Amino acid sequence: MDYVVLLKQVPDLAEELEIDADGTGLDREWLSFVASEWDEYALEEALLLRDQGHGGTVTCLALGVETGDVDELLATCLARGADRVIKVGSFEAPPDSHTAAAAFADALAHVHYDLILTGVQAIDDLDGQVGPLLATRLDLPHVSVVTHIALAHHHTTVTVHQEYAGGIVAEFEATLPAVLGVQTSRETPRYAPVSRIRQLMKTATIEAMAGGGGAGSGLVIEAMAIPETGSTAEMISGNPQAIAERIAAILSERGIGTAVAR
Repeated sequence: MDYVVLLKQVPDLAEELEIDADGTGLDREWLSFVASEWDEYALEEALLLRDQGHGGTVTCLALGVETGDVDELLATCLARGADRVIKVGSFEAPPDSHTAAAAFADALAHVHYDLILTGVQAIDDLDGQVGPLLATRLDLPHVSVVTHIALAHHHTTVTVHQEYAGGIVAEFEATLPAVLGVQTSRETPRYAPVSRIRQLMKTATIEAMAGGGGAGSGLVIEAMAIPETGSTAEMISGNPQAIAERIAAILSERGIGTAVAR
């Protein structure tokens, strides 16, 4: 079994985010970047499947984007146990999902895979489309929002759980090869010592592959803005009857509904 994991670096939300001079994106000059949380879950699942009886190799792919440090991201994958890492293409800024899927598809023409895993979405776009778009380009089955993965002993099918709202879970079986969008992993992503990452950045082989990327989605961001800060918030205290009456009065003052009759 050969597993491929697609990863992305995203802005660290612990940092203060600022809009760039054009007003159409984030100012990335001083931003810190981290691996997308859902991609880390995808990597952990691939490592668990490999190490818990199915064998094979884990190959990690990430787009070569100038902002951030993709080499460090890939070295971290090696420190966690990946067998091979590949930097795909060269982009000045993170591309949209259509472009990313096209670039990954180009690279995967030269990489053997039985199962492709990626995070269900990333915090900087939340569209969750790289997996479905890639599966479409490769003509493979796809399941997203995956919370459990089980491979058949003959390694020709995979059974997955897909999570819905309200705690509902569906079970699907897909023929391999397939693409999965991982929502969470069975175990917490393993820790990679900083010293090990630094060593691998000096000694490890990070392969490079071309990835054209296609024409993109055609979407254009016209403007971005920091949410306005509200002025005040009213804390309502008292017994349930008093709280309910105050809420009803506020709604009535604002023309929403009618006051509760006593």
